[in-house]
Amino acid sequence: MSIAVETAPVSFTPGAVKELFKLKDQQEINEEFGLRVGVEGGGCSGMNYILGFDMKKDGDQEYIIDGIKVFMHKAHGLYLAGMQIDYQDGLNARGFTFNNPNAASTCGCGSSFSV
Repeated sequence: MSIAVETAPVSFTPGAVKELFKLKDQQEINEEFGLRVGVEGGGCSGMNYILGFDMKKDGDQEYIIDGIKVFMHKAHGLYLAGMQIDYQDGLNARGFTFNNPNAASTCGCGSSFSV
């Protein structure tokens, strides 16, 4: 198994890293699994973000970002390059948020975007 040595297209804030490790421990995620980051068609703005633990698939690139194994399909890098994933735990917002410089517009909840 080879691991990509190029720069990862996405980054995580310290809050997101903390929450991802917490989720991985709570769900007892096997070491073979990594965090899948990607996009899929749908949502009110055209594309939805994918974020969840998964096995590596054909066409995936693998990165280690802040100690987290990340899988991303090669084609998704075009839409996600430079994106920062954060975790909010406040009164107004709770959950993962996506700061994507490639998004021309986003929906009100921030879970979908268009390019």
